[in-house]
Amino acid sequence: MSDNKKEAFAKLDDVIEKVVAANAERNDEQSIFPRENLDALAVAGWTRVLIPEEYDGLGFDHLAFSEAAYRIGQKDASTGLVYVMHVGAAQTLNLYGTHDQKLRWLKPQNGKHLLGTYSTSERASGGHWWYNFSEASRDGSDYIVNAEKSFTTSAGKADYYITQTRTPGARDQSDISFFIVDSATPGITPGPWNALGVRGNHSGPIRYDGVKVPQRDRLGAENQGKDIIYNGVSPVYLIGLGAVWEGVARGAYDTAVAHIKNSIHRDTNKRLADYQAVRQELAKAKVQIESLGPWRRELAARLDALWRANAPQAELLIALTEFKVHASEIANLSAGAALTVTGGYGYKKGALERYFRDARAGIGMGPSNIIARDWIGKASVGLPLELFYENGE
Repeated sequence: MSDNKKEAFAKLDDVIEKVVAANAERNDEQSIFPRENLDALAVAGWTRVLIPEEYDGLGFDHLAFSEAAYRIGQKDASTGLVYVMHVGAAQTLNLYGTHDQKLRWLKPQNGKHLLGTYSTSERASGGHWWYNFSEASRDGSDYIVNAEKSFTTSAGKADYYITQTRTPGARDQSDISFFIVDSATPGITPGPWNALGVRGNHSGPIRYDGVKVPQRDRLGAENQGKDIIYNGVSPVYLIGLGAVWEGVARGAYDTAVAHIKNSIHRDTNKRLADYQAVRQELAKAKVQIESLGPWRRELAARLDALWRANAPQAELLIALTEFKVHASEIANLSAGAALTVTGGYGYKKGALERYFRDARAGIGMGPSNIIARDWIGKASVGLPLELFYENGE
């Protein structure tokens, strides 16, 4: 690792310990959006991890990004998810945006670090987040967006939304266009967020009523949406998402280990760690957790190779989906084991109880594990994914 990266990771770890970890319980309890955490990560440069130095970015790779998401996830899943959605939105803009768009949306503006996110899924298509019923219309050379988006991380908090709809005059559901929507534009109404877990990420609904988007903020060409979904949105999103759930798995495990090593039953004068049954329960989780890191790093390295070669990153779609499924399920396994070995202590309001609630979100986050397994199964037997057409493409 270069000295530059070592210094950057030292700054990241300092922010995670002094800000992210310190705010985790309060933000969860009060459902506070982790703005302070994101601002600190931005000052340290990590919200621009994949962005070239030309636009004031760190110019790092997916290996660094996924490691950052993993480390953040160990302390706070809400901050980790907001971070991943922002980096994903910024990277999608980095891959498909114009020089003018990158100057306006990726570089800090008047000292302010802009926060972006994806705003894609619609209630009518459920977990098929890539499938839209909304269709933009034209206003001269500009666009008007009318849409109801069901889950948008950082809803009402982001500075810009990477939003997709059908192209004006779309022939069918596969004619999709992307837009960079300024959150200050009239007609945007975010809804409330009150959830079981990841209570700080504010993944509420958003309504776009007659929202005007200038032509210069269309992202990519009209009808390029499928390419952007496959090669821009999905790869960075999936590697980041899996990394956060790997972090949750590790965080729950480490917190449980610290407790059982220091908790003593005075009637037997034994630590919880002295009981074989407790150790075996932890071991089951640890074996699974250890499978994640090497896989994540290998996938990130392959993404970086494709990026450098300017090759389609969708080549890794199924492998990245498998990683997301595995990581989210291990997060649930680890959080469950942590509650088991810590008994009533873990069940009380606090870090372990929070890990348990947060981990459950990973099962349902798009693509939900049910949908994702079908993708994996179809790929295994040579069937099409059928993302836009019932009988495949």
